[in-house]
Amino acid sequence: MNIKYKKRHLKINLIFGIVWLIFGLLSIFTKEKTYWTDYGYIVISILYLLTYFYQKQYKYITIENGILKINGAFGKKINLSEVKQIKKFAGDYILKTNKKELTINTQIIDPDSLIELNTELEKLNVKWN
Repeated sequence: MNIKYKKRHLKINLIFGIVWLIFGLLSIFTKEKTYWTDYGYIVISILYLLTYFYQKQYKYITIENGILKINGAFGKKINLSEVKQIKKFAGDYILKTNKKELTINTQIIDPDSLIELNTELEKLNVKWN
């Protein structure tokens, strides 16, 4: 099961990537002499665009074989059978085991996917705070 990002979250990364690309191209092609910092705009643009395409492809959360995994550069995973408590705090879900703690930002999750996530977490029959 894949839990998607909000479309707005994805669009913001795409828009930032395009804007930084335009700044970069304008700074490179409109100046007589370019500096190394002018290429920084292009680098920032590439990072935003790569983030957009990665998030669009791999979604925010993947739940497979009883393991919840947050996709990303520093993605974390947790075995759902080990979850002892789920805490709601400031729009986040904090899943706690005896050894680990995993935070899920629900504000960037697509509303339809959030329903699926809630359904999956309710199956765990653990204490909610």
